[in-house]
Amino acid sequence: MATNADPADLANWLDYMFMPPDAFDWPLNVMVARSGDQTILIDAGLGGQFAGFPRAGQFPQRLEAAGIALESVTDIIITHMHMDHVGGLLVPGVKERLSPDVRIHVSATEVEFWTSPDFSHTVMPKPVPAVLRSTATSFYNEYRGQLRIFQDRHEVAPGVIVRLTGGHTPGHSVVDLVSGDERLTFAGDAVFPVGFDHPEWHNGFEHDPVESARVRIALFQELAQNRGLLVAAHLPFPSVGRVAVDGEAFRWVPVIWDY
Repeated sequence: MATNADPADLANWLDYMFMPPDAFDWPLNVMVARSGDQTILIDAGLGGQFAGFPRAGQFPQRLEAAGIALESVTDIIITHMHMDHVGGLLVPGVKERLSPDVRIHVSATEVEFWTSPDFSHTVMPKPVPAVLRSTATSFYNEYRGQLRIFQDRHEVAPGVIVRLTGGHTPGHSVVDLVSGDERLTFAGDAVFPVGFDHPEWHNGFEHDPVESARVRIALFQELAQNRGLLVAAHLPFPSVGRVAVDGEAFRWVPVIWDY
């Protein structure tokens, strides 16, 4: 979470957040939106790429618990092709249940990047890059017939727009949802919990850490100005809130969650 920060500063932040100093429990969220007769899945979580992850591969069950059948999904937006965003589509039985006409939207830059990915600026556990590479390749090979490649910006459905940001990966994208006067941005991996207090800290999974920080700060400034809702893959569930400017940093303001 802080590859360019003093370890003491990271330790202080973890203590400030009531987190242990030696481990960080990584939240993971996906999202579903409906627009007209389209049901749009945004990212698909982690599959069985690493044994022993207790919640991996459960997004089909979570969808069903929310009353959403896999068969009803018309579109899938992939923010980027890391294994915890496409791996769920490789869970046994998922492809067979998806409609053969499902449209999977991913940026051209992202697809191109994974033909020969560059990990030179990342700081990941040793086994991870090879698994990221193999998962992205498997995803592409399995679903290439359903891919709908976009360049910089694409309207998936009325009020649902995916746009290229780069940074975390060269083809990383975010999704803007607009309904009347309300708006929400699904930020994928542009945002991590530490980013509000320290948006300049680099994450070891970022392929371009400097650009990632620029993207993160610009996104926070945009959300603070338009007062739209934010959801991100790795903010604690339900990961719905707003962003406010707080001096040189930012402040996360969760919404009251009705359930």
